[in-house]
Amino acid sequence: MVNNKENPKSYSSKYDYDAEQIQVLEGLEPVRVRPGMYIGSTGSEGLHHLVTEIVNNSMDEAIAGFADHIKIELHKDGSVAVYDNGRGIPYAIKKGYNVSALELAFTKLHAGGKFGGGGYKVSSGLHGVGASVTNALSEWMRVIVHRGEETVIQEYENGGHVVRPVEKINREKPVTKLKNAVWNLNLTGWDNESGTIVQFKPDKTIFETIDFNLKHFINQLREYAYLTAGIKFELVDHRVNTSYTFYFEGGIKTFIRALNRNKTPLNPTIFYTQKEVDNVMVEVALQYNDTYTENVLAFANHLKNPEGGTHLTGFRSALTKVVNDYARKNNLLKEKDPNLSGDDLREGLTAIISVKLDSATLQFEGQTKAKLGNSNVRQAAETVVREGLEQFFEENPKDAATIVEKNILALKARIAAKAARDTVIRKTALEGGGVLPGKLADCSKRNAAETELFIVEGDSAGGSAKQGRNREFQAILPLFGKPLNSERARLDKIIDNDRLKSLVVALGAGIGEQYNPDKLRYNKLIVMADADIDGAHISTLYLTFFYRHMKELIEQGHIYLAAPPLYKAINGKEKQYLFDDRERETFLKTEKGKKAIIQRFKGLGEMNAEELWETTMNPETRRLKKITIEDAAKADEVFTMLMGDEVPPRKRFIQTHAKSANIDIT
Repeated sequence: MVNNKENPKSYSSKYDYDAEQIQVLEGLEPVRVRPGMYIGSTGSEGLHHLVTEIVNNSMDEAIAGFADHIKIELHKDGSVAVYDNGRGIPYAIKKGYNVSALELAFTKLHAGGKFGGGGYKVSSGLHGVGASVTNALSEWMRVIVHRGEETVIQEYENGGHVVRPVEKINREKPVTKLKNAVWNLNLTGWDNESGTIVQFKPDKTIFETIDFNLKHFINQLREYAYLTAGIKFELVDHRVNTSYTFYFEGGIKTFIRALNRNKTPLNPTIFYTQKEVDNVMVEVALQYNDTYTENVLAFANHLKNPEGGTHLTGFRSALTKVVNDYARKNNLLKEKDPNLSGDDLREGLTAIISVKLDSATLQFEGQTKAKLGNSNVRQAAETVVREGLEQFFEENPKDAATIVEKNILALKARIAAKAARDTVIRKTALEGGGVLPGKLADCSKRNAAETELFIVEGDSAGGSAKQGRNREFQAILPLFGKPLNSERARLDKIIDNDRLKSLVVALGAGIGEQYNPDKLRYNKLIVMADADIDGAHISTLYLTFFYRHMKELIEQGHIYLAAPPLYKAINGKEKQYLFDDRERETFLKTEKGKKAIIQRFKGLGEMNAEELWETTMNPETRRLKKITIEDAAKADEVFTMLMGDEVPPRKRFIQTHAKSANIDIT
């Protein structure tokens, strides 16, 4: 027993913990107390996840064959509405609960039609929390259901509290007496025999932002349209009076063509297979192109799995085995040659794997469903891909030979890259205890979580940055001139490039198959280039390198762009920094601006150490742009278009955006 006689206060506080401290969270209260458990975060990602939960309910109706039209509307009041022409959510009284099934689905956790009760065989929902979570995190919500001759409405507010019971309405007239709305919902334009409309406004007291990103929904609905051939998707943004429609008959084969449209396909005949094995429907399409990067997307019950899972593992295993077997059988790989590895087969691969299985058996790792966990899906995917690809290679020998030759070239490049690493990098910090790049001015702290590295354009700017930095946690690596365009470069070329080699060595985490995130020497990697077109080009080249060869750094949130000012306004002893032409124009209209002398910085090298610290490096005052990947497929397309060899797509992009671009012509 602990003796607390000398400290009666500690004894008292220890036993103050009693039954009164045990709390019971009722209804939807747990969601509001711990929203991150249900939607991942309260940032932009979590905000958009609210809509995804509702859209996925409509998608489940479409996959089940009961809906062929889904629409999202973004409204000026900050709300969003999701329409579908499915069967309509049942709203009869649920026996044993004395409330409608509709109210249960939207106000009770773990209530829904996806637990094997006959409502759905294939769905994205597992736990019956999607609609109720969205309701719980909304300022208000309304649901309108049309089934047969009847249309009903129910409304909620302040986290799912019912403020309007299920009530019949006349769908031929605008719905009035809405408790929360700046517009009257007109159903006459939604002329379907049945369907559901869900409209809600996220709670601004919970989310960091409630500003929906139109591009997010464009990418999401386009993707859904590819995955569900023959389903029409509409997106209407009333905030900017614009709309989009997505509808594809070709399914994932059309998706593959879209992903490769700015690349040169190597096998003109797209491999496609679809088959059900052990109650798992597996659908796969793939095509190789002449790039050196991979773009593989995995889906389970129409949900994207950015972290892959068992279906992706099965796909990779089958692809590696079939290609190696074909190469050996046709003497494309000699007896002395090593087998092609999974990494060799990824070079230039564009593929989509989509599986559908009984929602009662579906297993994801977490509510956000980033990774599929069903062990039986691996075998099903492996079987379907192996059988389909073997047949494809036999029927398309020219395509097969082209694919294998591409993979063999990747094997040779991998061996060359390994040799280069062994001779060039082994003695450096990548292997521990080696010599860091000579121009690197390191920081004194050794805890990587507290440090940052500035990748600076030019020796002059590097000198100012070294003088102005906080030496305790800020390291400076000056790299003069434009780096290699690594969009079309294999790893052996990267390692042989002095500037990129110095960068890799300074980071300390390795590259390619040697990459180890635990050895990364800095938490923030900040590209600091001039605020002009040349600087933007240099920044883009570094971003291309990180995206194509060290993508993990972006995915883990380590990459940033510094935002140095373009102008300095001087008015007597006062000075003010202006970061772009828009800020300059706004400032010139002010009284101070009319009297000030405007000086344009030609580059970072023109700033002295104090100015560079004050404007660009001081964590208290600087502006940093964190680089993220919201949509990997779209990012891949943009990098290929802007940095690849094909000129026509880049020309079209420039022609399309020339008038809206902020072009520096000085």
